[in-house]
Amino acid sequence: MVIMESDFETQGNKTKRIKIEEESTNRMETLPRDIILNILSGLPISSLVQFRCVCRSWRLLGQDPDLVNMHSSRMAESNPTCLIFHCDYPIKNQLYFVEFPSSNGKVKKFQVPFCSAMPEFDVVGTCDGLLCLSDSLFNDALYIYNPFTRNCKELPKSMHNLNQEVVYGFGFHPKTKEYKVVKIVYIKNSNKGSAVQVFTLGSSTWRSLEKVNYHLVNWPSQQVCVNGRLHWVTWPGRYTRIRSIISFDLADEKFREVPSPDGNGLSRCNYHLVVLGGCLSAAVYCHYGKLDIWVMEKYGVKESWIKKFNLGNYVPKGFQREMEISYKISRFASKGRFVRVVGLTKDGEFLLEYRSRALVSYDPKTTKAKDLVFPGMPKWYRTIVHVGSLNWIDAFTHG
Repeated sequence: MVIMESDFETQGNKTKRIKIEEESTNRMETLPRDIILNILSGLPISSLVQFRCVCRSWRLLGQDPDLVNMHSSRMAESNPTCLIFHCDYPIKNQLYFVEFPSSNGKVKKFQVPFCSAMPEFDVVGTCDGLLCLSDSLFNDALYIYNPFTRNCKELPKSMHNLNQEVVYGFGFHPKTKEYKVVKIVYIKNSNKGSAVQVFTLGSSTWRSLEKVNYHLVNWPSQQVCVNGRLHWVTWPGRYTRIRSIISFDLADEKFREVPSPDGNGLSRCNYHLVVLGGCLSAAVYCHYGKLDIWVMEKYGVKESWIKKFNLGNYVPKGFQREMEISYKISRFASKGRFVRVVGLTKDGEFLLEYRSRALVSYDPKTTKAKDLVFPGMPKWYRTIVHVGSLNWIDAFTHG
């Protein structure tokens, strides 16, 4: 048998790597546990993912519940901006990730292990480190997924009708510590009303609730979670263009109408919900791409609604000549608005998405906007603000 020089190099590299792993493990074991957890809990989520790949003992440490909780708490305090791009073209059903502002300006691509199970999927929502993904073609499959641990769980099948329209919600209640998925089914061309089901992560079956009398908008990523409550807007009625904000309390599982501001604040038909600074907010689309931003500074108090920002019109560079073709290629563009508020950065700048084609940061103080372009960024996408965590889904599945 002939052994090539490259084989010696491979074996040498392997031996060297094992030695480094052993030395790293030994150093870690000499440190007190509380110091180790304090150091690791302050690392960015991407660094912790790499940390878990070093060796078996480090991987087990990355699943330590104390580390997971400490890291989640510190990330909530520092409020990092982590963006996930759900790609629609040129390859569908891919998730891309970037820490913003990015240290190296690169977008990292996630390998989604269940792509083959769903030809197309929508991101229902993101909450406390987990994503909820739904089958956008047949509405009969749901997954809970942590893109950083790559831990994934398919939820049990629930009621299904070929002629149905489905509105989903996904959220986490900070007091009950429960993740819940809400499924609202409307039968098309029927007067039967809606059917509502709820699934608690950790249980084994769906539970049926009373029907809801509101027709909620079913666009992807249009539900927001604030104060342990999910929120949607309703479709305009037959005789009125006014749309209401409806909440679902994840604790008592009741639907309620959220008070709107007096006057003409949210009387326009075209507005969408967003969470800004932990507050329920509404972005009202005005003429020529301008936006009025209303913020409910004290949740549930009608008088606390204030029009806090006015965002000027902006057209991203190179956007006009490519906008028309996007309608033929991207299903996101056909469902989306001209401009959508994604969230706020650490510096108080707005992140704006234009027709699922361009991402822009807008400074409300200087009224200046700039395009955000990262190497490897997909061409058409939906942007989701996500707080990365090491939450292991199996920890919630005891049923």
